[in-house]
Amino acid sequence: MNLTQTEVLEQCAKMCKNTLMETLEISFCEVGKDYLVAKMPVTPRVHQPDGVLHGGAMVALAESVGSAASFIFLNAKDFYIRGIEISANHVKSVKQGYVFAKAEILHQGRTTQLWDIKIKDEEGNLISIVKLTTIALPKTK
Repeated sequence: MNLTQTEVLEQCAKMCKNTLMETLEISFCEVGKDYLVAKMPVTPRVHQPDGVLHGGAMVALAESVGSAASFIFLNAKDFYIRGIEISANHVKSVKQGYVFAKAEILHQGRTTQLWDIKIKDEEGNLISIVKLTTIALPKTK
């Protein structure tokens, strides 16, 4: 990664325009040498009927941050990044505030990548643990 943290976060923000990430108000807020963090507000628009954060919204957050991390860390200008498998364990519910998803690489192959994504609330409580496998598909000209 040859970009500054600010440049990476700006690039991620541009990728979100007119997408599900924009609809869910997902924003990227931190990047390090081997991780990327995104946050999402917990409001009624991402609740399930009983007023807690919907598991599907958490999975969308996790896939968004993991796929963006693959794109950033693989320098994938010549590749399409796609999620090919995702598994989530939701361990605690949350009703309001923000949740933060931190994607960290477990395996970085040329074709497939395995991400560990932990979703936590504002107090640092673990909300969900997600494993995401992405694939880098070459763009054809």
